[in-house]
Amino acid sequence: MSEIDTDTDATWLQSDDLESIRAQMPIVYVEAVPVRVDSLGHVTEIGLLLRQAADGTISRLIVSGRVLFGERVRDALLRHCEKDLGPMALPRIPVATAPFTVVEYFPDATKTGYHDPRQHAVSLVFIVPVDGECQPTQEALDLAWFTPEEVVTPSVIGQMTGGQDRLLRLALAHVGQLP
Repeated sequence: MSEIDTDTDATWLQSDDLESIRAQMPIVYVEAVPVRVDSLGHVTEIGLLLRQAADGTISRLIVSGRVLFGERVRDALLRHCEKDLGPMALPRIPVATAPFTVVEYFPDATKTGYHDPRQHAVSLVFIVPVDGECQPTQEALDLAWFTPEEVVTPSVIGQMTGGQDRLLRLALAHVGQLP
């Protein structure tokens, strides 16, 4: 009798397989706008990573990553916050995993204004308060905190690509702090 392989942890794909799948179907992502809040819950700072964007540029970006097969959205959100902000970030992942918006990225930049040259991606976007010490990890070169007023200045917005600046404005409007 032959032994049956029951390993079902197929959450990671080889790069060739991922590239092939990206060309044929949408991929689900989670994105988190990391924020610091005061005692009344008002956003005082927004954290932006500096790293290589999908288009190859060095850009200011929010936390982002794929949801793996069999992974809950909440778990993916926590995993990417810890991966990008460090293990001591202490993100407050919402109990209910209802995003504040859903964004679709397309290889065609004119389709929605959200652009990812690699794929069609459907992204569930959350605003995530963080309480701990954040340090950029993985591919991030830097993590900087900006006030709501600073984050929408031309000097900061000019460092964002792929529609991330629009997404950031949506987040600020959602929390009632768009300057």
